[in-house]
Amino acid sequence: MCGIIGIVAKPGVHVNHLIYDGLTVLQHRGQDAAGIVTDEDGHFHLRKSNGLVSDIFYKRHMVELKGNLGIGHVRYPTAGSSSATEAQPFYVNSPYGLALAHNGNLTNADELRDALQNKHLRHMNTSSDSELLLNMLAVELTKRARDLIIDGAPHLNVEHVFDAISSVHGQVKGAYACVSVLAGYGLLAFRDPHGIRPLIFGKRVVEGHEEYIVASESVAITALGFEVIRDVLPGEAIFISNSGYLFSKECAKETVYSPCIFEYVYFARPDSVIDGISVYEARSNQGHRLAHRILEDWPDHDIDVVIPVPDSGRISALEMARTLRVPYREGFVKNRYVGRTFIMPGQAMRQKSVRRKLNAIEAEFRGKNVLLVDDSIVRGTTSAQIIEMARDVGANKVYFASAAPPVRYPNVYGIDMPAVDEFIANGKSVKEINTTIGSDKLFYQTLEDLIDSTLGVQKTIQQFDSSCFNGEYITGDITTEYLEKLHQQRNDSAKSKREMEDSDDDEHQ
Repeated sequence: MCGIIGIVAKPGVHVNHLIYDGLTVLQHRGQDAAGIVTDEDGHFHLRKSNGLVSDIFYKRHMVELKGNLGIGHVRYPTAGSSSATEAQPFYVNSPYGLALAHNGNLTNADELRDALQNKHLRHMNTSSDSELLLNMLAVELTKRARDLIIDGAPHLNVEHVFDAISSVHGQVKGAYACVSVLAGYGLLAFRDPHGIRPLIFGKRVVEGHEEYIVASESVAITALGFEVIRDVLPGEAIFISNSGYLFSKECAKETVYSPCIFEYVYFARPDSVIDGISVYEARSNQGHRLAHRILEDWPDHDIDVVIPVPDSGRISALEMARTLRVPYREGFVKNRYVGRTFIMPGQAMRQKSVRRKLNAIEAEFRGKNVLLVDDSIVRGTTSAQIIEMARDVGANKVYFASAAPPVRYPNVYGIDMPAVDEFIANGKSVKEINTTIGSDKLFYQTLEDLIDSTLGVQKTIQQFDSSCFNGEYITGDITTEYLEKLHQQRNDSAKSKREMEDSDDDEHQ
């Protein structure tokens, strides 16, 4: 999972600080690396590295990032490398100069790599599928640039750009939300035909001139003083010229609106609206529905207090407490300077980070039957340690609720879920999971309830990608062989080996 942003300001206004501020708003989507590319009259300026946004961009870097349009990216790696060489945006010099930032994961990366290297003779410098996507776009744009000759030189027009995106859609499979800069021309944004990963755009008027922004989440748009226009539709591309004119076109032959439901469970900020759905309302509805299930199955419950696992469990917990008619209390204090443990590489680091991240308030637990609420349970590492923490400070009984169903299948569309045998739900019943994490009772949301409570009254979305819960992959191209290869890349031993290699590489740069 990554965060992307692109901005086109009025001529003469530099977008560097706007993009920087936007990336800080999207920092929750990736804490591994960040980067910015700006276009100043057809000349690119680039700064990217590993680390948080605030650790990468200093004054000396910002003054060099000149130009009235640019894109930015925050990354956390999935099955690939964490090396600084794979930080985005990526850049190629043909045609004209092309930079791209990508959120998602391509499921036919091997096929694309072979075609690019052997058919189109393009060199890949990293293992990132984002570099593949950039080069696929470059190939298609180059073909079309030769069709329009002005003053003896090849040029592109908007229809050429949209036609190139149509061709990309026909060859690339998987999830991709992208922002791209074509030097001297403008900013391009596009989304895969299923709309798996989010992408939204907005505008504002400054001194009579329209400025545009594209981002992963609406919160990045509103936080920077822009007004949301709408989501980029599945298969759609929008192009904003460097002079500030916007064009859009649906470039895919067939589209099925299928956003990733895990955005609403965990990844997105609660103050975002994604594909017309308020993330806050979705999480509140999830808590309400789960509480009703608990009341149906256990009407004479003895829960004394509902306590959230901060931060993503908080909204569901608030509504669960209200529905169950028991007090809601904050029982854990979060260390804001420890990253999100879900997206940390390596099991050992995750285990250490849980205790460093949370500290229990003894008075809220002692002698009480406590219901802890979290957004989901993946490995169970966090859940087991939090339950142990609650018991250590005197909880009488510790119940645990997950606002999402059991995670049993790998996500192949850009979320770094572990290898299947590292899921706590792998091959276990709910009763067995309850025993493993050490809770007195364990409650899971059903998938049907998750979908209904998230969708609400929204009628545009045709379905959700819920593959990590039901194993149904909406792109229809996921084979047993693909999943086995993914397993070999994502298990903790493979990740630990890559981390050591990346550390050695970065030290020698």
